[in-house]
Amino acid sequence: MATLKELRDERLRKLSELKNLGINPYPAEATRTHDIADVTSKFDELENQTVTVVGRLLGTRKFGKLAFLVLRDMSGQVQLFLRSDTVEPLDAVNSRVGMEQLNLLDPGDFIQATGPVIRSKTGEISVDVRELRLLTKSLRPMPTEQEGFNNKEERFRRRYVDMNVNLDVRNRFVRRSKFWQATRKFLDDHGFYEVNIPVLEHTTGGADATPFVTHMDALDQDFYLRISHELPLKRLLGAGFEKVYDLGPRFRNENYSDEHLPEHVAMEWYWAYANWQDGMKFMEEMYKYVLQETFGTLQFKIGRFDVDMGKDWEVWDYADVIKQHYGIDVHNTTIEEVATKLKENGLEVEKTDSIPRGIDKLWKHIRKDVAGPVWLVNTPKFISPLAKSSVDNPDTVQRFQPVILGSELGNGFSELNDPIDQYDRFVEQQNMRDAGDEEAMMLDIDFVEMLEYGMPPACGWGYSERVFWMFEGVTAREGVPFPQLRHDIDDTTKALYPEAHL
Repeated sequence: MATLKELRDERLRKLSELKNLGINPYPAEATRTHDIADVTSKFDELENQTVTVVGRLLGTRKFGKLAFLVLRDMSGQVQLFLRSDTVEPLDAVNSRVGMEQLNLLDPGDFIQATGPVIRSKTGEISVDVRELRLLTKSLRPMPTEQEGFNNKEERFRRRYVDMNVNLDVRNRFVRRSKFWQATRKFLDDHGFYEVNIPVLEHTTGGADATPFVTHMDALDQDFYLRISHELPLKRLLGAGFEKVYDLGPRFRNENYSDEHLPEHVAMEWYWAYANWQDGMKFMEEMYKYVLQETFGTLQFKIGRFDVDMGKDWEVWDYADVIKQHYGIDVHNTTIEEVATKLKENGLEVEKTDSIPRGIDKLWKHIRKDVAGPVWLVNTPKFISPLAKSSVDNPDTVQRFQPVILGSELGNGFSELNDPIDQYDRFVEQQNMRDAGDEEAMMLDIDFVEMLEYGMPPACGWGYSERVFWMFEGVTAREGVPFPQLRHDIDDTTKALYPEAHL
């Protein structure tokens, strides 16, 4: 079997021959009248009409004066039928090739074909090519579907190859795009404004996470990459916005897992004069809309879970669930009691664990087996430093979290707008941070100042693309097009481009 270098050298020879013929193998102009899917699905309408299609060449078969090519674009694939007596000859100025130059084309090249739509003698819908143009000469061979491209490391490093060979992977990212399109449309249709907020922040907050740090030369100061959209969006409520959201990347300097990536896309909305009960109703409808638009169904079988997102949601009380499973009163316990329960359930106990951290671990041990959809409510205040206290029980907050597929797929609150209460909670979090908890929130005094000017009562919500990953049934790295990997260059590329790894 030929090596990659040998195959590439042969393609370089063909590239040189094309250039010697006067052909520009990388022209800027391309023409298309129809997607390939239209040609195949609207045959009765297009039969005998001339079309121009473009795409990547998948294969070539030549039999004397006849040739059959397979062309694929984003929408599908079609057969190209060529006859030496009807295909136009070489026109180098326009990058047009004739039958004599077919041997200079390879699978992976991008081409443009013009001709009438016909059925071949075997009944296959085809384009009877009259003009064939080279749009891009490829220098590396694409693996065929028969050969496969299954090594996970290689797939992640060369997603552009992965998506050509494994079309189900490419289709996954079409659905991912639909997921965010539907998210935006639902919010836009309900009167929300999308306002993009900074990624770089003096003080980062809105979640328990370790931030990335970078330096801005212009100001000679360190900045944090945002871990949440929350605090700037709530500043917009103070500025007079009543329905606002942002959708974009956030960054959490933590380890990889099947459900988490250090960089991922998320959305948060904030709705003035609404409370957590309004938010729960709103999000049930939003989940139905977004999932239906993305997947075309509300019934899912993912791993060991069967989930019907069209049914009524259950509502679980946080303290009741912990009490039932562990016999712990979350509002009256000790770190020793929590540590004992962690050990009894085979959960790791760390030196930096506090009561909030320990109880959260115990809850997650329950959560992993919940199919849902379930709303988890009445979360203890010490776990939710930015949420408004419940009227009935000041030890709990007006927070609502969806538990689906063994995970929390979102987070919502009646937002805290009491500046004194917020300051006290920030101080408590800052003390935890100073004691070594790098995920505890920082004291954001500017945000407290904003609250002193006044922010209306509001409900807030956030979810990340983890919702998509879970319903797609894939891990986090499989769920993004280009996951971060440790930098590496393979030996073949090092040999071909010796300067690339210096």
